[in-house]
Amino acid sequence: MFQVADNSKQRVFLFLQGPHGPFFYSLGRMLRKAGAHVWRVGFNAGDQVFWTDPASYIAFREPVDEWPIFLEGLIRERNVTDIVLYGDTRPIHAHAVETAKSLGLVVHVFEEGYLRPWWVTYERDGSNGNSRLMDLDVARMQDALAQSHVQSPPPPSHWGDMRQHIFYGAAYHWCLLFLNRGYRNFRTHRELPVPTEFRLYFKRLLFMPIHRLQRRWATNRVRRGAFPYHLVLLQLGHDSSVQSHSEYSGMCEFLQQAIAGFAMGAPSHHHLVIKEHPLENHREPLRKRVRQLAKEYGVSERIHYVPGGKMAGLLDEACSAMTINSTAGQQALWRGIPLRVFGRSVYDKPEFVSRQPVAAFFANPETPDAAAYRTYRRFLLKTSQVPGGYYSRRGRRQLLRRAVDMMLQSEDPYQIVLNGDAAVTPQLKIVN
Repeated sequence: MFQVADNSKQRVFLFLQGPHGPFFYSLGRMLRKAGAHVWRVGFNAGDQVFWTDPASYIAFREPVDEWPIFLEGLIRERNVTDIVLYGDTRPIHAHAVETAKSLGLVVHVFEEGYLRPWWVTYERDGSNGNSRLMDLDVARMQDALAQSHVQSPPPPSHWGDMRQHIFYGAAYHWCLLFLNRGYRNFRTHRELPVPTEFRLYFKRLLFMPIHRLQRRWATNRVRRGAFPYHLVLLQLGHDSSVQSHSEYSGMCEFLQQAIAGFAMGAPSHHHLVIKEHPLENHREPLRKRVRQLAKEYGVSERIHYVPGGKMAGLLDEACSAMTINSTAGQQALWRGIPLRVFGRSVYDKPEFVSRQPVAAFFANPETPDAAAYRTYRRFLLKTSQVPGGYYSRRGRRQLLRRAVDMMLQSEDPYQIVLNGDAAVTPQLKIVN
């Protein structure tokens, strides 16, 4: 049962860029069925192709420096009350968030799940390093949970988005490569040009069977070894969590720090496993750099590189884990594995994330407070984590069942629990 605002007919939602694929269009269609008005601003042919209602589509074809004036005019002209976007750090979105807050609009931010892979994240005003979670300590979460009667959502029934994720990424960049003539002023927020992006996505999709075999071979080699090992969880170097919420510009800098610390502090019979991100498309020469650093620090026989894919088998027997700020770190904490992070992240709480120097961490990693992490995880499940996914049909269906009602609530999911479920204002009604 949800507490849903009955003013949906006065709500005007303006969608900006979303995850690759049809999720944002499906979400907008569901909001229309709830009585709201919905518009979509598209910045390129990929946005346009996946929004199949031309009547509600608004093309932005001007130079990006005209976006602020265009956005403010559009908000006033269409009486926009809510802005919806995926990720809050790309320049057009960062400005939109700032503008929306200054005008008193509601900002709905979708992101990949903090508890991946079976959930996605829904927040208001900001995500990751801009999330409200950054200012909430575990003690306050525990107090709120003790007073809350909000039920955690049911566990996801299925997750299988990886192939669809790569497929929609390739399809989106194909549209940019071959259909983008009407958007000559479009500039991607990524460093690489569109043809290179498309080629990398297509190559990743094409060689998935080979990568799967390579991953199994490398994983089995580690698991069959009799050595203790530590796990380094790599991220996509161009991802916003790295670029906007850490001091690193890519993975190669992080690898230098990790391997140097391992060589200095880890017991001589311990090994280090470098785990590639599942969507890694090798913009950076990571494998080559790992070999160079291992040789430089004299640990070549103790370093293992595992291509992207599932990490559960490796995590189960790891002595510790290390990452910049990947959500995968929470899979380590769930298992009670010591964790060291180097960027700003929503789970970087002193109760369960180590602050030790790198060498000291590898020598004797501090064990996380399992009870504190369980409290944190329960708080997430009652608030911002929504079961489902953006890319598979089943995942989208499951996500849509909850997302629209969460967006129509008068308060964000954190505030509802922090207020002890008492924040039912007169403009709300209970619907079954």
